[in-house]
Amino acid sequence: MLRKFRLFASTLRAVAFVAPVAVVTPVVAVSVAACSSSSGSSENPGDSPNGGDTGTGGLGSSSGGSGNPFGGSSGNAGSLNGSGGGANAGTGGASTGGPSGTTGGAGNAGTGNAGTGNAGTGNAGTGNAGGGNAGGGNAGSSGSGGTVAGSGGTSGGGNVVHVDNPYAGTKGYVNSEWQAKANAEPGGSKVSSTPTAVWLDRIAAIAGTPNSQSNGAMGLRDHLDAALTQGAGYIQFVIYDLPGRDCSALASNGELGPTDLPKYESDYIDPIAAIMGDPKYSAIHIVNVIEPDSLPNLLTNTDVAECATMKSNGNYVNGVAYALQKLGAIPNVYNYIDAGHHGWLGWDSNFGPTADLFHQVGMMAGLSTISGFITNTANYSALTEPFFNINTTVNGTSVKQSKWVDYNSYVDELTYAQALRTKLVSEGFDSSIGMLIDTSRNGWGGSARPTAASTSTDVDTFVDGSRIDRRIQAGNWCNQTGAGLGERPTASPADGIDAYVWIKPPGESDGSSTMIANSDGKGFDRMCDPTYTGNERNGNNLTGALSNAPLSGAWFSAQFQQLMQNADPPL
Repeated sequence: MLRKFRLFASTLRAVAFVAPVAVVTPVVAVSVAACSSSSGSSENPGDSPNGGDTGTGGLGSSSGGSGNPFGGSSGNAGSLNGSGGGANAGTGGASTGGPSGTTGGAGNAGTGNAGTGNAGTGNAGTGNAGGGNAGGGNAGSSGSGGTVAGSGGTSGGGNVVHVDNPYAGTKGYVNSEWQAKANAEPGGSKVSSTPTAVWLDRIAAIAGTPNSQSNGAMGLRDHLDAALTQGAGYIQFVIYDLPGRDCSALASNGELGPTDLPKYESDYIDPIAAIMGDPKYSAIHIVNVIEPDSLPNLLTNTDVAECATMKSNGNYVNGVAYALQKLGAIPNVYNYIDAGHHGWLGWDSNFGPTADLFHQVGMMAGLSTISGFITNTANYSALTEPFFNINTTVNGTSVKQSKWVDYNSYVDELTYAQALRTKLVSEGFDSSIGMLIDTSRNGWGGSARPTAASTSTDVDTFVDGSRIDRRIQAGNWCNQTGAGLGERPTASPADGIDAYVWIKPPGESDGSSTMIANSDGKGFDRMCDPTYTGNERNGNNLTGALSNAPLSGAWFSAQFQQLMQNADPPL
């Protein structure tokens, strides 16, 4: 994955906003112009936080249909005042579960869940019978039979409550495939029970890819079933197969061509939504990281021909919006959009347009389909720099003027993530949105870690001697030498942060050091070659990549051992 360290955002053409409908309206060009937060305001649910209470949201202008995943033309308004809603979801809300195939009664929607955007779900007895996510989960209608007739009442009764923070008070799913690889390493058992994300980086990964060098034999349903067996409260997936994926890198290019949006929708997103929407998984918080690198590439990397194509055809924007709508219609799903990292989007010239673009996509999909944003996905940027901040001066010179900071407005991920959240709320996102930070490989411990601020009076020498991020250049992203495991996954660690997470499983390669023939569709990127002297995206510096690396996603034992050795906090 390429994280370009700096490029002024291009001026992008305006796009008219439309209310969410069953199919995302095609967009030809991307706009980063600020958008009125009142546009499509009927997308916001009511104020009631509890799914069991009678809804008091505004009157929806359509019924949401009978199980249509996107509902009618407005489909996201509040509900009618509850007419039998509440904890038992109308007349069909048997809390003990019904027999196999029982619909749970026509009144299952209850119409009382507008406050959480879960109108008509309830999962009473047999899952989504009697409303089943009508109107994207926000329809506010009474439902008329639902889309799922039930499968033996495995979900039990009551309503699925969409919580503010899916990580709070729950334990995470441990991927047994990753765990087995970690356990095979000396000392790996110290971290092998840590929750990590499962990457769905191709259509075949939905069912499982036993012959792949990167993915494992377990498919999406296998992981969800294992999460039930573990009693996990949350499970994390990376949705990662956009048309023309990762347009500015080669190691992580995808299987779909730039114009394959229909295939992305029908063969990738739709099957994922069908499995995640199975009522038997309704008790698990399903966290989706949505399409790393995609939207940021539209802001900074359109000098790359492939990225210019994805900007002009609108398929990144439309694809992300479609994924948000389909997956966000499931009450126990939580979507977090990838937001790059501070060393990519932290400059003022990138920061504002980033928030504008995210808001545009949010308005297309419905703001309620987005639980938050994630920074530093699969990257190495330090969580915090303990020995200087953006306001530090050295002999009267701001650290902004150092070669390392290079006039960026942020020096670490935590300050960037918190500031981006504040900006997004000001753009129109709900104040309940949270941020995630991938801390799987940004610990930067070990013997090279500074223990105090430098005493130098030269700003470059001071910053280089004080920073814990030991990369040669902040634009380097592939298998970085000296990196270590970062903070362990933690819920609510700081203001506005839903969790520190391990989205990139430690030990899985970012890309091969040399060209490796494969049937997985993985290319070779020179940024993974330790002998490459770089390009404009990393200031023409050496890449800092480890040698002898395998394909992206494949197990890289030497990297895993380095990450454990340099872990901070130490193991």
